[in-house]
Amino acid sequence: MRVLITGAAGFIGSNLTNFINQQEPEWQVRGLDDLSNGDLDNLRGLDAEMIVGSLLDEDALARAVRGVDAVVHLGALGSVPRSIGNPLATHHANATGTLMLLEAARHAGVAHVIAASSSSVYGTNSASPKNEAHWTNPVSPYAVSKLATEGYTVAYALSYGMRTLALRFFNVYGRRQSIGHAYAAVIPQFIGRVRAGNPLLVYGDGQQSRDFTHVDSVCSVLLSALRRRTTDTRPVNVAFGSSTTINELISVLEDAAGRRFDREHLPDRTGDVRASKADAVRLRELFPEIEPVPLRDGVLDTWRWFEAQDPNRVG
Repeated sequence: MRVLITGAAGFIGSNLTNFINQQEPEWQVRGLDDLSNGDLDNLRGLDAEMIVGSLLDEDALARAVRGVDAVVHLGALGSVPRSIGNPLATHHANATGTLMLLEAARHAGVAHVIAASSSSVYGTNSASPKNEAHWTNPVSPYAVSKLATEGYTVAYALSYGMRTLALRFFNVYGRRQSIGHAYAAVIPQFIGRVRAGNPLLVYGDGQQSRDFTHVDSVCSVLLSALRRRTTDTRPVNVAFGSSTTINELISVLEDAAGRRFDREHLPDRTGDVRASKADAVRLRELFPEIEPVPLRDGVLDTWRWFEAQDPNRVG
């Protein structure tokens, strides 16, 4: 099988490339990444043909989709705070970029497209756990752009008969996640501050809760979906129904590090969701063989990986 991964030099993309190399060594991996978030160092030692280019570049997209059997669309401009600061850039990269990719894949006759959405689409919906049938009400431009991503992905199945799958990721963390910028996700951000000798920044009371999902669990789902060409005309949550507060997460990190961390409390952030927990029923129906990585194991693995890295590269 020939697989295109958009955002291949990024966090999830590079982990998926490694996953495929290890578990399906006969498969050919091609990556497309404009390196706005990704880093080619993430692919060092991995077997992938890389195209450096943007989802908004028709020529780069045409080269990327040519001859591939499946696409895993992970390329995006992430971060709620960044989207609030620059909503147009987020829209262009995530919504328009997805539409252009789907058009390129359709014209190239690609058999299967999997696209990454986000739990942020639920927004102010306070239901817990969050089921795919629940209403969505995004509270940030980023969340709106991911709702457009999954909407276009489903629409191309219904309008053109394409085999597609839209997956709502919930707070993915793990190896290769960036910690060196202001928009880093919470786990790598905490690790980066600890490595720099700074206190952890806790917004509000720290009782916000998330369904943290280790990147290996996500890659297991993606690989299974590729193998079986899984499709669905509804978005599917990718998380396993856990609920961990930020304060609890800090305790898990402290256990992994073997020491206590200083904390600095700040006001709540605009656009942040108070609680996010997945209903995993549909995920388990589609992928019954997948067992998630437990949080303590995943955090320990992540901590050890970052501790082994050059601080000038990841911190």
